[in-house]
Amino acid sequence: MSRCPREPSPAASRENHPLPPEPSAETVTERLRAVAEFLRWGLPLCQIHTVEFYTRGLWEKFVALPPETVLGALSGDRLQHLLLEEPTPQRPLEDVADNSGFYNIFCKNTQRLINIQAFVLAAKYYSMPNLGVCTSLEQILEAMDRKQQSKVEMKTDNFMNDKKSHEVKLMSDLVDGIAKYYGLNQVIDLGSGKGYLSSFLSLQYNLKVYGIDSSNTNTHGANERNRKLKKHWTAYQRRAEANVRDPTLKETKKSAEQDKEKYNANTSEKWLRTNKSLQNQVQVAVSDALGIESAEISPDPNTGITKNQYELKPEVQVQLIENNIPENVFLDILPTDAVEVDCSSRRNCRELCEEEKEQRKVASLKAKASRSKETNIYFPLTSFITAETELRDIVGDLEDCILVGLHTCGDLAPSTLKLFNAVPEIKAVCSVGCCYHLLSEEHEMHEEGTQGIWGFPLGRYLKEKGWFCGRNARMAACLALERVAVGQMLPTESLFYRAVLQVIVEECYGIKRSDRNIGKVYSKSASFLDYVRISLKKLELDESKISDSLVLEYLEKYKHRMNELEAFNMLKVVLGPCIEVLILLDRLCYLKEQDNIAWSGLIKLFDPIKSPRCYAVVALKK
Repeated sequence: MSRCPREPSPAASRENHPLPPEPSAETVTERLRAVAEFLRWGLPLCQIHTVEFYTRGLWEKFVALPPETVLGALSGDRLQHLLLEEPTPQRPLEDVADNSGFYNIFCKNTQRLINIQAFVLAAKYYSMPNLGVCTSLEQILEAMDRKQQSKVEMKTDNFMNDKKSHEVKLMSDLVDGIAKYYGLNQVIDLGSGKGYLSSFLSLQYNLKVYGIDSSNTNTHGANERNRKLKKHWTAYQRRAEANVRDPTLKETKKSAEQDKEKYNANTSEKWLRTNKSLQNQVQVAVSDALGIESAEISPDPNTGITKNQYELKPEVQVQLIENNIPENVFLDILPTDAVEVDCSSRRNCRELCEEEKEQRKVASLKAKASRSKETNIYFPLTSFITAETELRDIVGDLEDCILVGLHTCGDLAPSTLKLFNAVPEIKAVCSVGCCYHLLSEEHEMHEEGTQGIWGFPLGRYLKEKGWFCGRNARMAACLALERVAVGQMLPTESLFYRAVLQVIVEECYGIKRSDRNIGKVYSKSASFLDYVRISLKKLELDESKISDSLVLEYLEKYKHRMNELEAFNMLKVVLGPCIEVLILLDRLCYLKEQDNIAWSGLIKLFDPIKSPRCYAVVALKK
């Protein structure tokens, strides 16, 4: 007699499916060094805010080319061709050690940009896809043997927008793969927000998920959203299972329905033939028992029998038994929905209903108790997470788990990696960061007691070099090059309005810097004049000091230079991916420096057009 094969243990699965090769610490550091050398020349383009574009003469200071030349090289079609079609320059990374490789791009003396084509190709060369340090999602999922997945696939686009659906589906598949590979069941989702990823991991993959977010509003919203989602999950599963069955089942169902129709037709015909005979037998039995003529019990024209016929007295039941007529004959000759079987008496009905209520109450309590032991549970929690947070104080039943973060803002992404390294129970991490401009940098931290808690840099190499990006450069790392390449326009006019406003504020009011933010004034303004008037009020400046005609004079003075600002911002867009590479490689270097890591790498999870922050930092402990 054959036995059912046992499901392989996580250890056996790891032996049969080893993880793909990872980039060595030396390779990652070398790539980081090369990118950093290129950015020492290019980063000044991104370190000054666009607001100061005209007041500080940024075009003349950093670019030795006409704006038309730059815009011509970076037009939509040309940029897409450079990114997707032209081959990456085949130049060894080691050649840039003495910086000689960049003199054809930047002037040696002034460091101004002199060759736009070479600049674009170098930026492409130092972007993530061309550095040879990424592991493909397909590689790692194949190593984790993701062939056996859930039979019912939850349609994420039923509950989220296209972007979030794309992100949640791909990231949850990877997280579940890691969980199955290591035999883990608990997931800690940091910066869980509205709980989309947490709910999906819980319901689709039967994982126990703690979603932690600093916003109490997000936590309450996530809890309510998950409650509603879980309420409909069983029904959803049934529908999904029906949808994924083999198409031949539809034919089987159709055939069964046809057979049922034939059967019902035959049964109805037989019922019409036998109903009268059955009624006659019943009427005779009832008549004999009650001592009345059968004619006095005429059947209802709608049901075929009378109400008296199915509300029988005891003596009638005795007579039926004596005549060998079963009591349920009345139910057999009624339509299936005509009679609701009930208690034998009203008094007993009330007693049984109370008993049934008590039984249901007990069953409900048991169900709740069993649910508390289920694996697919999602607990939304509110807490502000830092690198020094004690997770055990937040998650009472912390066990071996995976730490995840989908687009964790600013310092939360590096804090996730530090927690992974510090907490023994965390066996794996999968982190996708965003909002690089919100990162804290070592050289920006001047307050006492902040030593060592910054988010960038993390690794030894950039720390030893004293590397500094600055908020404006980190903001450029958030730009979406692929989206611009396929036609998404930059907000050039709104940026132009703000840059000209800064000229007005400096020249007419003598204010070079202000702590006040004018906010989203452009979308509320009908014209440049309207924009300036609203902005001056927000800055609490005296409007009467400048006339409408003077405002329009400033507009006319700088209108022909709008193409400079547009071209300058396009240079930032092209350089942005290299700054992101610097941040991500620094995080990977940090993981490579730890002794307890079995595997670490960067994985391109998402389509960058749908989700520009598309790279996940993944690590597994020994």
